[in-house]
Amino acid sequence: MRKVYGDDTVYFISYAKLPNSIAAAKLLDVVGVGLVINKKTGIIEDISCTLITEEAKLFLKDVMVGYNLHENGLDKLIDIIQNRFHGLSQKAICVAVKAAVERYEAWLKETSI
Repeated sequence: MRKVYGDDTVYFISYAKLPNSIAAAKLLDVVGVGLVINKKTGIIEDISCTLITEEAKLFLKDVMVGYNLHENGLDKLIDIIQNRFHGLSQKAICVAVKAAVERYEAWLKETSI
């Protein structure tokens, strides 16, 4: 089923290298995390992730969707991921999320000038 996003949403994606010791690294080498963010509210409306297991993807979606970046900031989101997601890819996920959010924040500053 195709999801329809509102006009106020933007999509940012970033990648990070996976540790060689995990199965996903044999197939992917990197993990990608994409964030659909409402640029007016700062709420993460959806995420995508290139991890192998569906359960990991769904869990990360459950953890991040609804999070308000404008009100709560990046550091708290990273803390939430670190406290709740304990897969071997945790560090790579955090690096990718951080890079995607930083790109989003830079874009917001550029477009609001």
